[in-house]
Amino acid sequence: MDITPATSAAPPPLSGAPAPAEQAKSATRPGDRIFLGLSRGSGILLLVIMAAIAVFLAVRAVNALSHNEGNFFTTFEWSANSTPPVFGIAVLAFGTVVSSLIAMLIAVPVAIGVALFVSHYAPRKLATPLSYVIDLLAAVPSIVYGLWGALFLVPHLGGLYSWLNDYLGWTGIFEYHDGAARSLFTIGILLAIMILPIVTSVSREVFLQTPKMNEEAALALGATRWEVIRMSVLPFGRSGVISASMLGLGRALGETMAVATVLSPSFLIGKSLLDPGGGTFAQNIASSFKESGEIGKDALIASGLVLFVLTLLVNGAARMIIARRKEYTA
Repeated sequence: MDITPATSAAPPPLSGAPAPAEQAKSATRPGDRIFLGLSRGSGILLLVIMAAIAVFLAVRAVNALSHNEGNFFTTFEWSANSTPPVFGIAVLAFGTVVSSLIAMLIAVPVAIGVALFVSHYAPRKLATPLSYVIDLLAAVPSIVYGLWGALFLVPHLGGLYSWLNDYLGWTGIFEYHDGAARSLFTIGILLAIMILPIVTSVSREVFLQTPKMNEEAALALGATRWEVIRMSVLPFGRSGVISASMLGLGRALGETMAVATVLSPSFLIGKSLLDPGGGTFAQNIASSFKESGEIGKDALIASGLVLFVLTLLVNGAARMIIARRKEYTA
């Protein structure tokens, strides 16, 4: 005999009742629809603006490259206003990348240390005002950093340069000859100071999001405070720290006024980082735009297109890193 229990069938919907999707659609308030439209329109507008910028840069760059008599990627010269024009971005690309990497090597370890101190070591009475000061440093204008670098930092780096020459000059990278410290290494130090507040602020907020249960479990097992940070805080915040570093790198790549104020530009790549000279994309655009002719301005725009693409790649890499951790994809 079949003893399988009978399952009750769901009652059929009433013929006049609306479907659940239609009910949800009709229940949407006008304010929600307006907000959805504004949000969607803002996102589309942002994409349109980015596309318009890219098209403008590309059109003007093609005009300049069609008149260029040199190799745009390998020429060590910038004579865009001469006849015929000859210009290349080799020196600018080298200076931009090297100064930004120096800034990252200096700023990121210090920023992580400061963020850990504020979030896990400092007492509340000290951590709160220190956090405010760090956030305020991120709002200081670039020209202020540039003036400070030109009037204070450059005259006081002679001792550091001499020390590097005495102990590391044999490498050739830190060989120093007497002169003003207006080199890519100085620019790297200045950029490190500028991006330090940004990386510190983001890293601090990421470390504060570490689940307290993980930290308390590690303490309950007898871990020291450093072991808690090493086993719980740093693994949790690794993706956030990398994305914060990418954000700082983006600012270092595009910094203009501070670099133009401190650097002594020249289209030469020295074997030592302490040699004066070099240049960056943003510094060259700011310094040369005023006296440039039509082809010269288009050449500067072509170099700006390279910087635009480089910045997009950096931000895209940061988004990919964030997407690897579901805690930050929401």
